[in-house]
Amino acid sequence: MNLSEILAVSARKFPNKEGFIAGEDRLTYKEVNEYVNRLANALMQRGIRKGDKVILFSPNTMEFIYGYFAVQRIGGVIVPVNAKSVTEELDYIISHSEAKAFIGHHILFPQVEPLIEKHLLLWITTSDGYSKVENMYSLIENSSNHDIECQLQADELSTMLYTSGTTGKPKGVLFTHHNILTIASMMCIEAQINDDARLLHMMPLSHSAPLHLFLVSGTYVGATHVLASTFTPELLLQLVDQEKITHFFGAPVAYLMTARHPEIDKYDLTSVRRWMYGASPLSKNEVLLIKERFKTNQLMCLYGLTEAGPNGTFLSPKEHETKAGSVGKRAALNCEVRIVNESGEDVKPNEIGEIIIRGEGNMVGYFKDKEKTEETIKDGWIYSGDLAKVDEDGYIWIVDRKKDVIISGGVNIYPTEIENVLKTHPHIIDVAIVGIPHPEWGETAKAYVVATKPIENLAQECKSFLDGKVAKYKIPRLYEQLDELPRNAAGKILKHQLKERMKI
Repeated sequence: MNLSEILAVSARKFPNKEGFIAGEDRLTYKEVNEYVNRLANALMQRGIRKGDKVILFSPNTMEFIYGYFAVQRIGGVIVPVNAKSVTEELDYIISHSEAKAFIGHHILFPQVEPLIEKHLLLWITTSDGYSKVENMYSLIENSSNHDIECQLQADELSTMLYTSGTTGKPKGVLFTHHNILTIASMMCIEAQINDDARLLHMMPLSHSAPLHLFLVSGTYVGATHVLASTFTPELLLQLVDQEKITHFFGAPVAYLMTARHPEIDKYDLTSVRRWMYGASPLSKNEVLLIKERFKTNQLMCLYGLTEAGPNGTFLSPKEHETKAGSVGKRAALNCEVRIVNESGEDVKPNEIGEIIIRGEGNMVGYFKDKEKTEETIKDGWIYSGDLAKVDEDGYIWIVDRKKDVIISGGVNIYPTEIENVLKTHPHIIDVAIVGIPHPEWGETAKAYVVATKPIENLAQECKSFLDGKVAKYKIPRLYEQLDELPRNAAGKILKHQLKERMKI
């Protein structure tokens, strides 16, 4: 089995079922499979072959679906790229990936146009108006509908995803078809995704969780996909209500923004079987807010990382009652998870160690980076860089990213702990704490705060609020209020950008 075949099989099993919805477009599995065949034939006619890398630069649209499966169908390696990428980032990925073709949605093409003369590629977009660029729909219309049977084996390459590049240049993470199908089957079982599921895709499909955990899993079982090219709380509520969505995955910030929507009670959200979140845990107070505002007891936390498929752990809806803020107790299907110290030994309860993951979803490696691959994968285990501890009941609690730990005066400070306390302040809605250089202590902590209103004497207010809640040495010395924190498309805070502010 390979990723091309899961679409073809669903088209045969559910030919007239509404499979993909995007705005006014509502297509059956059979119709989408036909578009994919036509585009795949066109790509082959223009010289794209097995193993060739094809970049896909699109928001969550029908065109993303056509491009994604068409490249898989001819045995190519798909390279989905974040729709918010700028020209310089695209330039790097084109060169590094050694791509032979580039499929870009027309609404994003202004970022692409300066590169057309620089790179000798097959350029494809979704409208007319660009010289030396083919129109996807002209290719589809004028190409054969001849059914292409993908002969790829499960252990051959399927996908290369670029990491978000929160530090340094992004790395290309390579996956086989087997890796991804392992992850998809896990999600179907753990989240109860089947052929009557209706999945809402608002998080970027260029990221591993939305793509592998939900687009692939839903297609595998013949579910209905609802695509949205952007996220707003209003649109989330509307689509869940109108389309009777059963499964939604989003970053914690998406839930928190929606929970504060003044008209959330006007929408019927009762169709949802699982409200899933990832990228970072929610605190207990945040979980209580979301449960109350969404009127649900079906929250499910997913923990994993791109390099693992993603696979890792989960916190079930029932476990949220007593363990909200944890990422769960057991590893999800098809993987194992341990927390180890610097010697590679399992930590004792409440000792801090690094999360490591082993499973069939683990990446093949980083493209053209053997050294970094060997640093990350040791004896079959992926070292996540996430620090965590296990409580007496066996539940895992993320402490922080290894690289984000602040060492001040020789003492470790874990920003996440303090951030969670500050977010319980009645006027503070978001916080990020980073370490900045200090001539005596090595580093000192600075808190960047987002609040519902300007806070006078911010430092004094925050220090007073933290006093007695955390040890004095953990309380940041410096504070700054911002309108919003910088985040990537997956909702993760870009702390390196906050550190850069101190150099300006």
